[in-house]
This record gives sequence, structure tokens and C-alpha cells, in this order.
Amino acid sequence: MSIVQLRSVDVAFGSQRALRSIDLTIGTGERVAVLGRSGAGKSTLLRLINGLTRPTSGSVELFGQDLSALNNARLRTTRRQVAMVPQGIDLPGSLRVVHNVNAGRLGEWSTFTALRSLVRPIDMPRVIAALLSVELDGYEWRRTDELSGGEQQRVAIARALVQQPRLLLADEPVSSLDPNLAAEALHQITNTMLAPPMRDARGDIGESTQRVECIVASLHSPALALQFFDRIIGLREGAIAFDRRSQDITTVELDSMYATGA
Repeated sequence: MSIVQLRSVDVAFGSQRALRSIDLTIGTGERVAVLGRSGAGKSTLLRLINGLTRPTSGSVELFGQDLSALNNARLRTTRRQVAMVPQGIDLPGSLRVVHNVNAGRLGEWSTFTALRSLVRPIDMPRVIAALLSVELDGYEWRRTDELSGGEQQRVAIARALVQQPRLLLADEPVSSLDPNLAAEALHQITNTMLAPPMRDARGDIGESTQRVECIVASLHSPALALQFFDRIIGLREGAIAFDRRSQDITTVELDSMYATGA
């Protein structure tokens, strides 16, 4: 089943073309890495998939729906099925882990519900289930700034998982981590598709068995892309330079994406 479908997509910001003639299909069960130098269009591509950026021309379909044909209410409903792990670790350190994880549900909550959850966290089994998925069970009441960088990155992943998304996007999620922590975080991200339905501490599945169906992540590291992803897309100056299965790409070819003058 197609999760993402882009047809002849261009994105321009004024006179600058960020993406050029993008044709792309991403289906259920795929783990896709997007590589390219800074400014190649990686973040723009993710924002396009998530409905945060509109194409200048062409069409974007998400879960079989043309995003340009959706009204604001239906677009918000569709986007709730997509979770984002952002670049860097942007968690308020003074908050407990439970509150940072529950921040993943702000899109579905009213302001009153969000404020009430700060006083008495809502749906603790769902929070605990997300933390179990990233091997942080028992961390819910820890202050976030007491955690290591790798643990904080896993909290950010749990924040995305608590949405119970069908599509998980990650925008250079390990750019601020050292190589060992980067590999640990990507292991957690890419294994969310393989994990069983989220269970709480009592072993109960809870209100939904929804699991991540597809992952798309932008990266700078060819080695990490080869290690953790099944398919690699190379972007150069806003256009797709290659799109192949990981086993069909050589390290020399990947490194050429970052060579001076490429």
C-alpha cells in the first residue's frame, strides 16, 4: 500500500527552487533514508510529506489522499497519523519525562486537556507503553535534564510514538549525537516498525494496536543510512540523484554525494 505519493512536485520559495521534478512513491513496510548535503532539500521534502509545506506545482498524496484537496479539519486529521522526530533534542529539561512524552498528543487535545495533563498526566498506560518501546520503562517521573543525550533522544522518539502514527518522519534526528549514541537512537527509530503492539507495564495492549507502518529519515551519514535503512534516496540541489535499495548502492557512490563540487 502506498503511504506517500509525489507526482512532478516542485517547491519554490520566491526565486529559489528547493525541490525540482520530484516523483516518489513510498509504501508500507519501508524504512527510507534521505541523504544529501545541507541545502539539498531534505527538510523541505519531509515538510512536504507532512503537509507543512505546499507544492508550487505537482501533487502530494498521503495515505491515498491528495493533501491539496483537503480542508483544514481533514488535513489536521490526516496529519495526526504522522509523527516527527525533529533535528536536535528540543525537550524542556525542567519537565518530567511523562510530560515531554505526552506533548506528542497536543495535536489531539484541547488547551484545557493539555493544561489538566500537566497537573495530573492523562492516559499513563499509553505513556508507559511508549517508554517501554524505547527501553525507558520506569523513567516517566525523571526530570528530562537528568538524562543522558541518548536517553533524551529516546524520549523524543517516545513522544512521537505516543501519537501511535502510521508514518514516522525524522529530520536529521542524530545530528547532535556522537557516533555511538547516533547508532543507538537510529536503532530505536528503525525498530519501531518491528516491535509488537505497545503494551503497558501490566502487559495490556491498551486502546490501540496501531504500529508504525513506514519510516522516512533525513541523514548526513551514509554509513548509518546503509546500516539501518532498506532504501536510500540521494538528493542533490533539490532533485533526486538516485533512489535504490541499500544493498544496491556502494559506499563510494554515497560518499560522492558530499564530495566538493558534486
